[in-house]
Amino acid sequence: MSKNKHIGSSFDEFLDSEGLLETSAAVAVKRVIAWQVAEAMKAAKVSKSALAKRMQTSRSQLDRVLDETDTGLTLDTLSRAATALGYRVQIDLVAPKAPARKTRKETSDSHA
Repeated sequence: MSKNKHIGSSFDEFLDSEGLLETSAAVAVKRVIAWQVAEAMKAAKVSKSALAKRMQTSRSQLDRVLDETDTGLTLDTLSRAATALGYRVQIDLVAPKAPARKTRKETSDSHA
């Protein structure tokens, strides 16, 4: 009986093995950024056209900021959008999680 190579691995390990981890992470980050900008626009009651004008850019450029699948957002554009809404950008690098350590029972079960 063949064992599934992904059983027991994390979802991140699966995405990495399929070559999708970096792309998935970028899309996830962009989805959060697009949502945060849209929510800030709602809170400030600012339309797309008004925000584009405040950013001194086109509405189509703003649409790219709000497009959750477009991961080509530059820090300059993000910063201008945040500033135009009265916010600032804060970016942190986060160390990867250490792999989960197996318990004694899991270790002994894998040798059985």
